[in-house]
Amino acid sequence: MGAGMKGLMTAVAMACAVGVVDAKEVRPNILWLTSEDNSAEWVGCYGNKLAKTPNIDHLAKEGFQYMHAYANAPVCAPSRSTWITGVNAISMGTHPMRSRYDIPHDKIPYYPDILRKLGYFCANYPKTDYNIGGRKDKECWDNPGPVDWELLKKNQPFFQVINAGQSHESQAKIHLDHTRMNPEKVDLFAYYPDLPTIRKNVARYYDCIENMDTFIGKQLQALEKAGLADDTIVIYCSDHGGALPRGKRFLFENGLHSPLVIYIPEKFKDLWPAAKPGSKVDRLVSYVDMPKTWIAIAGGNPPPDMQGRVFLGLETEPEAKYHYAFRGRMDERIDNQRAICDKKFLYVRNYMPYVPWGQKLEYMWEIPLTQAWNQDFKAGKTSAVTGRFFVPKQKDELYDMEKDPDSVNNLVDNPEYSEVLEKMRVALRNWQEKIFDAGLLPESEMVRRAARNHTTIYEMVRNPSLYNLKGYLELSDLALQKDPENLPVLVRALKSKDCGMRYWGVVGCFLLSDQLSASQKKAVAGLLGDSSDEVRGMAAWTLVKTGYRKQAALKCLRGMIREYSYALLSILNILDWMGEDARPLMPDVAAIHSGDMNIQKMQRTLLGKFGMEIPASAREKSRTRKKKK
Repeated sequence: MGAGMKGLMTAVAMACAVGVVDAKEVRPNILWLTSEDNSAEWVGCYGNKLAKTPNIDHLAKEGFQYMHAYANAPVCAPSRSTWITGVNAISMGTHPMRSRYDIPHDKIPYYPDILRKLGYFCANYPKTDYNIGGRKDKECWDNPGPVDWELLKKNQPFFQVINAGQSHESQAKIHLDHTRMNPEKVDLFAYYPDLPTIRKNVARYYDCIENMDTFIGKQLQALEKAGLADDTIVIYCSDHGGALPRGKRFLFENGLHSPLVIYIPEKFKDLWPAAKPGSKVDRLVSYVDMPKTWIAIAGGNPPPDMQGRVFLGLETEPEAKYHYAFRGRMDERIDNQRAICDKKFLYVRNYMPYVPWGQKLEYMWEIPLTQAWNQDFKAGKTSAVTGRFFVPKQKDELYDMEKDPDSVNNLVDNPEYSEVLEKMRVALRNWQEKIFDAGLLPESEMVRRAARNHTTIYEMVRNPSLYNLKGYLELSDLALQKDPENLPVLVRALKSKDCGMRYWGVVGCFLLSDQLSASQKKAVAGLLGDSSDEVRGMAAWTLVKTGYRKQAALKCLRGMIREYSYALLSILNILDWMGEDARPLMPDVAAIHSGDMNIQKMQRTLLGKFGMEIPASAREKSRTRKKKK
């Protein structure tokens, strides 16, 4: 019997203990309609007068519209990893996009496991994308195939998920010259330059939203036709915000604030969150709350390891003061951020302020809008607001979401908001400790350390002898301050036995590279032979930047490329961030032959950046990838 199946059986056994429901009790069916990539601002009932979303708008009039619902991750896989478990992906190590790291399935059941033990028939179609290893995504569903309404009628109560893909980012790349929406009528986000291609792309996405709403309407009609509407709670939401560049993947309001509408039939009015249908609900809802809430309204007791709060029904828990979100690697591009918001303010902590938001990411660069925007920036035509996406970040960002929904006016240096800023910093830090933030080590080191200790990342980060969370948090704070007075502490950390401490020490030295003394540079140079390739990579970049032992640093990077370092993706990202200094290493990049898709993408990006011919093998892989899509 495989480990995944053993975990599944144990999880089901756990689910048996979560609640016992009287067989005579009438319980609601639940239909969960999810759309992809659209933030709340694209939907009519959330104030968009151009949006054609009559079906969702009508559902809001008949149901309850949540005004402050936020995704925990601004991209699908980490968001859905959080959804299926009720545990934040950053707490399990499943936060990097397109990863399949194991979790302890004997400790963390999927919410359908629990619903099934409560007597629910559970179905999902078509998207799973849970980003979790050790178990097949479809194992937890009674019917993971096409929706069968007759089957649902025979298997009540049911929990059916239906995913709408019409609003996905991929649909925004096509048909820009034949839009139903007039490009001249659209309002652009404040961070976009006003270019014809951008207007067309925004108009195209309005068409995508209309297509998605039509699909939602057809599912509601099918529910009605099956005679199930009076017995079924209907939930509509997107899986996160977006989908256009600087929305999806980014921890701004556009990437997190999502529509959430819930219709509850009259016979289940004891579950209503307000006095009457058509109400707008002011409660702050995090997506991690949802699995726990679905279990509660089905009559079960959610497992204690779930990290959300029940926000609906008889077992409703007190409202949280803050929502929390996270971002790690997105495909081939590495970044590391956290966010916290209430109903007014959004605070973002950037753990890699030295890289821009708008790193070239192949999939995002396939969108015509991205290409036009980037070309405008390179031509020097963007303003301080519209060009900001392509330059390095500040370590902290604070936005007033009521006055500045596009998150373009950073208030972090405004003394008027210093109290708000400090409260949110403290709350974020407390949350990171509470949920065991797994993202304070570079991804390759996180995976390597868990494997060496024969454990999952989830379990590793809860073991202080394996993961010094408080130490990483404290040292990263010092590193990001860019205060020369912190250099003695940062340099001492370079000699730590813990590669995580050495990593944050060298990051701090990098950020203060123009103020390093000769002895401090020498201490950084001592890391070129470090046992951690992530540490070696940051040390080499620091030395290249200072000019101290530059050739030795380039030799170190070259060696890691030629040896196919376990941190090769990080090394290739560093070469991109280095700029022209990386040119001598491009022949070595051209010689890479890797089956890793993310390595291939970075190889193409780097060689294209330096005007070098992409190897035939990489071109062939690129053509194959596009055909598959």
